[in-house]
Amino acid sequence: MTTVYDVPAEPIIKKMADKLKNEFKIEPPEWSKWVKTGIHKERPPENEDWWYIRAASILRRIYIKGPIGISRLRNMYGGRRDRRAKPYRHVKGSGSIIRKALQQLESVGLVEKVEGSGRKITSKGRSFVDNTAHEVAKEIGNFI
Repeated sequence: MTTVYDVPAEPIIKKMADKLKNEFKIEPPEWSKWVKTGIHKERPPENEDWWYIRAASILRRIYIKGPIGISRLRNMYGGRRDRRAKPYRHVKGSGSIIRKALQQLESVGLVEKVEGSGRKITSKGRSFVDNTAHEVAKEIGNFI
């Protein structure tokens, strides 16, 4: 069976984002139109479907990294902050975006909370990601 490890990240994230939007009916919060994704960004995302892409990316990260908390995810989605005359430094990404996306993924049943460890993927979530990876592998034509 094809897994996330067998296909490139970008096509699987796009495919999962499309499925999250159409099949699971995940809706971005109202404030997502104006918010930046972190303190290191100057402007909000230009892509209208950025919420679904971020949720799919978070789901993929949880699949790969095992039980993981919001703090670690904030670190992964952070970046370099311009501090004018001082050197650049790494800052964390927005915790609210990650928290709300995880809550939506939990309500759909793809992710569950683990006491003291953060979130982990459920069997339904693992099946969803693996099936999507299989579809992407067929589309790419490199596998199976």
